[in-house]
Amino acid sequence: MTEDAWTVPSYYERIDEGRYKPTAHASGAWSTDEQHFSPLGGLVVHAMERHLDSETRPDMLFSRLSFDILGRIALDECHISVETVRPGRTIELVEATVTIAERNVVRARAWLLAGQDTSAVAGGEPAALPSPEPLDGWALSEQWPGGYIASLDLRPVGTPRPGRTTAWVSTPLALVHGEQSGPLANYIALVDTANGIAVRQPPTQWMYPNVDMSVHLYRRPEGRWTGLDTTVVFGATGLGVTSTVLHDLHGPVGYAQQALTVRPQPRREVSDEGA
Repeated sequence: MTEDAWTVPSYYERIDEGRYKPTAHASGAWSTDEQHFSPLGGLVVHAMERHLDSETRPDMLFSRLSFDILGRIALDECHISVETVRPGRTIELVEATVTIAERNVVRARAWLLAGQDTSAVAGGEPAALPSPEPLDGWALSEQWPGGYIASLDLRPVGTPRPGRTTAWVSTPLALVHGEQSGPLANYIALVDTANGIAVRQPPTQWMYPNVDMSVHLYRRPEGRWTGLDTTVVFGATGLGVTSTVLHDLHGPVGYAQQALTVRPQPRREVSDEGA
């Protein structure tokens, strides 16, 4: 780790093994005194990868990552514990739990599969996205508050539409202060942005936070850009789904799904003095 790496702003600071303190850059879009799930998801992957390194595992590939959000994720110190629940030479299952103030707030599981050469039969993926380099930036912070959204370099592909947006997202920030995180952790740290780029209804009038996020990969992501080709659907009974085709600069890498709870924002009572 070079001296310059210690001067880069970050989403988290390590307190000790398994314990992290979020910075203001991790603050959420629905409430700025909560963590945005996107960088926390990346932090969980970072913790999983450190756990796998400590076991001196062979080169295994993350195939599926699932995150269940169990409740409010306060902008406070968090502890991440990781265990291997199904060890194996070719298939392995790893589980992580995030705890804040002695309360479990996230459970995550990852299936890892042994890599092998299947290039002779590879195919079926969607078309690649155009490069982000010539695209104009998008100030998403005009729609959403919070330090996380403000930290992003976001570049839409075409014009964003209600419920349908394609965009590239990147960040100059480190995941953990003074630490080198891997390409997958950095990539996953941006995926949850998807639920905020294809807004169907103004977030000042409607709430639609996700209660989970699942990511299925058929290729290991590379590079600093995460491509999100996102569709948001609201049902008629309070349920919604955000579906995203995931890309890096070399093309598509997999898919993400998020289950949404859709409900109107609570009406604020106006006092006589403020009327």
